[in-house]
Amino acid sequence: MADDSVPLPYPNLKVPQWSYQIQQIPRLAEEASSSLWKAIEADEMAPYVSYLPSELVSSDRSTLVSSLKEKNEKFLAEIDTKLKDAEENLAESDVSEQYRQRAMYLCRIGDKERAIPALDVALEKTAGLGARIDLVLAKVRIGLFFQDNSLITANIAKALDLIDTGGDWDRRNRLKVYRALHHLSIRDFKEASELLIDSLSTFTASELMEYEEFVAVAVLAAAVGCDRKAIKAKILGSSEVNSILPQLPALSLLTTSLQKSAYADFFSALADVEQQYLLPSPLLAPHARFYVREMRIKAYAQILESYRSLTIERMCRSFGVSEAFMDRDLSKFIASGRLQCRIDKVQGVIVTNRLEKVGKTGVYETLVKQGDVLLTEIQKLHRVVG
Repeated sequence: MADDSVPLPYPNLKVPQWSYQIQQIPRLAEEASSSLWKAIEADEMAPYVSYLPSELVSSDRSTLVSSLKEKNEKFLAEIDTKLKDAEENLAESDVSEQYRQRAMYLCRIGDKERAIPALDVALEKTAGLGARIDLVLAKVRIGLFFQDNSLITANIAKALDLIDTGGDWDRRNRLKVYRALHHLSIRDFKEASELLIDSLSTFTASELMEYEEFVAVAVLAAAVGCDRKAIKAKILGSSEVNSILPQLPALSLLTTSLQKSAYADFFSALADVEQQYLLPSPLLAPHARFYVREMRIKAYAQILESYRSLTIERMCRSFGVSEAFMDRDLSKFIASGRLQCRIDKVQGVIVTNRLEKVGKTGVYETLVKQGDVLLTEIQKLHRVVG
């Protein structure tokens, strides 16, 4: 692994996704199972099989797993022989190369328990900054593969420190995508969207995902993490996104319908996005309900901000839902303070106070309230001093 090499796509991050889909998404289980076992065979992932639930490992797979274990043992024995020879007869750079090859093979086969210490040893033996950053990023990928948040955060911090000492432009941009995936995993869509948008024209992190998948993730994050103006400028106005968006019809409709205030289409697209992108992803599935809720709030707020009042009937017609659903949904968001409006069932209208709150009257009322608080505090201080 030369200092300027492209990081190897190990471990394969699609593997835990297929495993998740087999267990959680019945409609995808058959295809996911086929893909999973092809990947396990291709990357000789015998150690990873031990992490799978027993019901996923049928008896007819035992022969395959045994043959993969033999391949693992053979390769590691060969690399250990090469490593011993390098330590006795070759330069330090050759020794570090063998340590890196050994560590990356353990990453490839999904052997977390041995890969982490092997990467640590490789780091100690490696002098080149670029190669050291690549090893740290490999530890982040293992963290993403096994959903080990502490491993991810610790090594993202380490990668940032290394890059700040002189890391190259490519690795600096590559790290943005790693950071974005971490932010998605902890439900920080705003920060994730900023990092992903920054990477649209510089994406090279193919060891994490293919470009089409990257664009899909960027659009997903931006839809909930950016305001309407930013979505129009940075997503719908991006040549990189527009070259891929026609291949992503649900995401395309989600973003364009919101911009065009086509709310019935938006609701339909949101349901499709949930089924196609959120629920099948172990990274995003834990946040699916949050995502859908935030997108509904965004759409409701967008239509309400243009009106002092709006009939419930028209609101329902705009979104293509029943009055019972709309009443229940709005009431929930109003009660939690997420929507600045009230429902007048007698008149059959939704009355918004958003315009009042952002106008001169709202500013004046806020100023008066803050002034009252300040006067009260001054009076308390005066009594203490007096």
